[in-house]
Amino acid sequence: MKGIVCITGATSGIGYYSAIEFAKLGYDIIITGRRKERLDELEKLIREEYKVKVISLNFDVRERNCVEDCLNFLPSEWKDIDILVNNAGLAAGKEPIFEGDHNDWEQMIDTNVKGLLYVSRVIIPWMKGRKKGHILNICSIAGKEVYKDGAVYCASKAAVNSISQGMRIDCNPYNIKVTNICPGAVDTEFSIVRFKGDKTKADATYQGYTPLTGEDIAKTIIYCATLPQHVCINDLVITPTAQANATTFHRE
Repeated sequence: MKGIVCITGATSGIGYYSAIEFAKLGYDIIITGRRKERLDELEKLIREEYKVKVISLNFDVRERNCVEDCLNFLPSEWKDIDILVNNAGLAAGKEPIFEGDHNDWEQMIDTNVKGLLYVSRVIIPWMKGRKKGHILNICSIAGKEVYKDGAVYCASKAAVNSISQGMRIDCNPYNIKVTNICPGAVDTEFSIVRFKGDKTKADATYQGYTPLTGEDIAKTIIYCATLPQHVCINDLVITPTAQANATTFHRE
C-alpha cells in the first residue's frame, strides 16, 4: 500500500478516473459523492479489480455537518490521508448575470467554494499533525479568465484559484503540497449538468474538436501527485490542443 487518497465527487468524470488511476498504483482510496449507487459500484470495482482497500462516503460537500460527521467517523488509520483531491464541483446555467437563477448561483458557490473549504478544513489538520500531505484542487481555466454568460461560475473558480494560493502559503511550514489544476474543455457530465439535461446544448459544447477526457485529467493528477517530495506543481492549466484560452477554439 502506497498511502491513502481521498477524492471528492468520485461518482463520475475526473473524480471517477482519478480513483481508478490511484488504485492502479496501489493506493487505498476514500471516495465521496452524492450518488450512493454509483459510489457502491465504484467501490466494488476498485476492490475486486485492483485489490486495494476502499471506503465510500455518501455525502454532499455543501452540507458542512455531513462532511464533518462522515470524515471524522473514519477509523483512525484512515485519517492518515496522504493525498486529497478536491474534485467535487459543477456549473449550473449559462446566461447573462442579470438573468441568472439565484438557485444556480447558490449551488455553484456552495459546492465549488464552500464544499472545498469544508472538506479541507477537516483533513488539513490531520496532514499538519503528520507534517505530510498533498492537496490537489480541481479549479478550471474559468478561474483564470472570465467568459460571457459565466460570471458566477468563473467567480467560484477564481475563488478556488485564490484559496489554492492561500492554502499553499498556510500549509508551507508543514510540508504540505498544494496543486491547483485548471482544465479547459473536458467531455464529462459537466455540460449535461450545466444545461440541466439538455443533451443538444451539451453536445454542441464539444462539436468540431477533440476535447479532453476525465481520464486525461486523472493522469495529470497522477503526474503531479507522484513527483518527488521536493517537487510541487503549484499551478497547471491544461486544455485540448484545439483550445487556446477560455473562449478561443479551432473547430473543424
